[in-house]
Amino acid sequence: MDEAIDSLARDLVSADRSVVLTGAGVSTASGIPDFRSDGGIWERHDREDFHVRRFRADPGAFWADRVALRDSLFGSGDVSPNPAHEALAALAARGHLEAVLTQNVDGLHEAAGSESVVRLHGTSQQVACTSCDARYPADPVFDRAADGDLPPRCADCDGILKPAVVLFGESMPTGPLGRARRLAETADVFLAVGSSLTVEPAASLPAMAARNGATLAVVNRDATPVADRAAVDLRADVTEALPALVDAVERLEN
Repeated sequence: MDEAIDSLARDLVSADRSVVLTGAGVSTASGIPDFRSDGGIWERHDREDFHVRRFRADPGAFWADRVALRDSLFGSGDVSPNPAHEALAALAARGHLEAVLTQNVDGLHEAAGSESVVRLHGTSQQVACTSCDARYPADPVFDRAADGDLPPRCADCDGILKPAVVLFGESMPTGPLGRARRLAETADVFLAVGSSLTVEPAASLPAMAARNGATLAVVNRDATPVADRAAVDLRADVTEALPALVDAVERLEN
């Protein structure tokens, strides 16, 4: 691992623009289970319950199941950034990471101090009105839903509230996806971390970056579909590899 980390550190230090794509594997060390692996969320919940057509057909039942899903994901709610989140924030603070493109909705990159975060799948920290698009903090709304206020409604227009995340069957928001694609197309280094790279359209971003000449690096426990084109393909724990990368960058600069 040391040789791969040192190589990636040199690439980051010499790059004009570097970006990272993060997936569920970055947050599992914070106690948030992933979705697709053995024992993951979709073995405990039926993903069809969270399809947009169910939300439209029966928003009350959708919200009841969404409260249960949130409990499975966040438990008591006492989750905090782990060393992987903190390492990415440190790289950004040193000027070596222009943006974090994330498939995660947990807000832990922002909590760790990353300022430029492109949320490809939305955020679990807010809910949005389906009628007037007003936004509210999520926790009080989920508390209302848990107490039987189903479906929770907007204080401004009485419209039905929806978690501000991309549901199954919904298109990804064009603004964040467009920005992510522009960053991928212009990156000198593209780092994919903790993602299986199987969920589109985010999964296409590393290949897009590589086609445009970026050095592609992958840090993930398991093999990914882009392993054959990655200059660095590191099968490692992200909470160990990313802090080691920060240390290697600091050694080069000091």
